[in-house]
Amino acid sequence: MEKTVHPFPLHPECPDLRRLADDPAEALLRAEADIVAAENAAEADRYRRLEALEEAQQDGRGVTRRTFVAGAAATATALATAQFVTTSASFAATKTGTLIHVFLYGGLDGLSLVAPADDPVLAKARPDLLLGDDSLALGRGFKLTSAFAPLEKWLKAGQLGFVPAVSDERLSRSHFQAADACNLGGLPSETGGRGWLDSLVDNLGKGTAFRSVGIGSTLPRSLVGTNGALAINSVGSLRLNGDEKYRAATEKAIRGLFTGINHPVQEAVQDGLGALATAQKLAAKPYQPAEGVKYEGVGYAFQQLAQLIKGGANVRVATVGMGGYDTHENQGTRPGGQLHRRLGELAAALAAFFTDLGDAAADVTIMVSSEFGRRVASNGGGTDHGHGGVVTVLSGRKLAGSLLGAWNGLTDLDSGDVPEYNNMFDVYGSVAQGRFGLTTAEVDKIFPRQKFTPMKLYA
Repeated sequence: MEKTVHPFPLHPECPDLRRLADDPAEALLRAEADIVAAENAAEADRYRRLEALEEAQQDGRGVTRRTFVAGAAATATALATAQFVTTSASFAATKTGTLIHVFLYGGLDGLSLVAPADDPVLAKARPDLLLGDDSLALGRGFKLTSAFAPLEKWLKAGQLGFVPAVSDERLSRSHFQAADACNLGGLPSETGGRGWLDSLVDNLGKGTAFRSVGIGSTLPRSLVGTNGALAINSVGSLRLNGDEKYRAATEKAIRGLFTGINHPVQEAVQDGLGALATAQKLAAKPYQPAEGVKYEGVGYAFQQLAQLIKGGANVRVATVGMGGYDTHENQGTRPGGQLHRRLGELAAALAAFFTDLGDAAADVTIMVSSEFGRRVASNGGGTDHGHGGVVTVLSGRKLAGSLLGAWNGLTDLDSGDVPEYNNMFDVYGSVAQGRFGLTTAEVDKIFPRQKFTPMKLYA
């Protein structure tokens, strides 16, 4: 019988594994490492041969580009996994700051956040859910829940504002449908399933692999699209899988394999490895927030963003999600209540984040929204799904006021809901436009079938 020879023998000059190391297990690992290195070198050579064939085709020597791409695809698919390919942006940072979209899942009752003071409609429809005497004063006769007291500093500085009566005709009272539309910037059939933040990134030029970041285990639909967003639970969680002691060697092997191959996947892999290097550098020692800053609850998500932003990762758009706003019962708008505590946790996290950023906060804008508002009338302890919610804006740039957008009162309700005085996607677009200095035409392309009308949100 003819003997089969492995193309990459364990050690052709030294078949005795014990000569590789005293410990048999260690010797076997070293032998396997030699095999992997040899296979990687062979694959890199194959890429270079394919590149030469492509160049020959360009000279009319009979090899098609289809042959080249097909030949490269198998190895690229096997080795350039999603943890690399999804980070395909180049490393040329822009200087236009960061927009963070905080999405409150469940449908926030906007009237428990900001409300017209001493309003007779509210006094009659929801006597058990009125804001208390400890509320903070806003412009145009409105008041703000005391749960947001941690943000009073930014309110007084003109950097915290609220847009009431925000909705869109596309939104139903279904959590899933409404949240989908909010994240996509329209209906799936209108957007092709692409998130509005991913469309926004088209206008921001080149950036780092951290240009689009979702803090969490899954990527929100607002970041789904063509620009390669990252989803991370923490900065330290971005790393190669596998045994820690082999990661450096694995990274070196992958870098060598995808170098000098003149193929689009090369840039994707190199950028992915750059992202890994940045994350590993930032996570090398425990993150130390600014003096006096303490992150708790949802604040841990903001801590990850603070670490990235202060570490120079050049984040342009980011998302944070927070649940617990579906308050059909035991809503508790006043101190001690369920919703008041939830809003207090959010406010404390935002205050910690902006304090931690220090001077870097000047280039950051946070927009907080939910899938819909809730009905004006109390149901006897809570509120049911409705429309006309509130969008909160906290920005390093001064705002045009503490109450923003149109407000025409609660005299004529929309089937028991706060009317739509401010279109949701006009608000989203105006926040982004002011943050990044976009033209109206650029913003208009972000929201299909929606004619964008700019709003004056910034001073």
